[in-house]
Amino acid sequence: MKLLCRLILLLLVSTSMTEANNHALKVEQITQGPEHHFFGYIGHVQNVPWNGDERYIVALRSTFQDHLPGKDEGADILLIDTKNDYSIEVVDQTQGWNPQQGTMFYWNPDFPDTQFFFNDRDPDSGKIFTVLYDIEKRNRIKEFRSRNHPVANSGVKQTGGAFAAINYARMARLRPVTGYKDAHDWTIGVNHPKDDGIFLVDSRTGQQSLLVSFEQMAAEIRKTEPHIDELELFINHTLWNRDGDRIFFFARAGWRSSRNKGKYPKINAPFVINPDGTGLKRLKHFFGGHPEWDYGHRMVGAMDTRQVIYDVNRDLVVGQIGDDAVFPDPEGDIALSPQGDWFVNGHKDKERKMNFYNFYRRSDGKLIRSQGFDIGQWISGDLRQDPSPAWNRSGTKILVPGLVGDSEPTRQLFIISLPE
Repeated sequence: MKLLCRLILLLLVSTSMTEANNHALKVEQITQGPEHHFFGYIGHVQNVPWNGDERYIVALRSTFQDHLPGKDEGADILLIDTKNDYSIEVVDQTQGWNPQQGTMFYWNPDFPDTQFFFNDRDPDSGKIFTVLYDIEKRNRIKEFRSRNHPVANSGVKQTGGAFAAINYARMARLRPVTGYKDAHDWTIGVNHPKDDGIFLVDSRTGQQSLLVSFEQMAAEIRKTEPHIDELELFINHTLWNRDGDRIFFFARAGWRSSRNKGKYPKINAPFVINPDGTGLKRLKHFFGGHPEWDYGHRMVGAMDTRQVIYDVNRDLVVGQIGDDAVFPDPEGDIALSPQGDWFVNGHKDKERKMNFYNFYRRSDGKLIRSQGFDIGQWISGDLRQDPSPAWNRSGTKILVPGLVGDSEPTRQLFIISLPE
């Protein structure tokens, strides 16, 4: 009964607040069909689509959305010119992408005006790697390749100089929505490889080293969940904090494995680690959704229907953003503006087949709810269209996806601007 009352309250609040506030938001569609356009991943940990001076937005374009891309199914890499009526220029192409995470675009913190990272794979060997692209030279200036351990960017250090990297081929086997189908995987048949896990890549020198192995993670998980020995581990969400001195990640198992088949409970273990490889710690409490770093060693996540603030050093909840009625789904896609004041939660309304966005200003509690953005049939599964809000650098607008058209809808990009 309590759950039913809460759902009714959230529906009433959501409806009234949407009607009252969404007129304050400006919505602009910036791409058109017949191709599909998208940025990909959530704009948390300052994964910003706009370059340093906010002239260009980097994005992907594909000719399909009805299956996961495999070998030789590339996507165009685009620069969208915000100063020239959102004109589009194709600057490169990648074979290392998927609909949910894109190609893990990140503008290089060392040169945010001119350089960005994206993932790719070799068409002959199937080995994945990361590219550093320079928009002044209109060329790739560096490729981060490894012969024996081909991994690619999974999260850039916010202060610059490094990125975390994972084996997206392993992901394609164990959680296809986040992997690169048909890529080269050297870990097939090994539950907890000691030569795979999270790698650290120096983006200035190209040096690659193993930060933490699956073998190490399994040793920690085994203390409370011995059935980990029967499951294959994989990684999701390698998130650097704002100071660049801590990395958060989920070690997971049992999502999709021929060795599991529902026999064993899933593993979903939150960890933090220092970027020098010390301080590996499994957190005592699970906070779900798609966590985001707040300042210092605090994170924002979901727990017991609340949008909580979690201190990873103290290993406990230390605060909350909004109250229980503010966010219809605290486990939605969340992102904190670069300035740290505005917080956005994107949630999915499966009945209405739409994504909605809830903007919350932490300084005074101001709340603005957006209109809905169509997601059609792509509600769940490997091809789903998540809310994926991504801030601009000024913290005044976000980039979001949405379907356009009736007979054959296409994925397009929209900008939601906050009121001045």
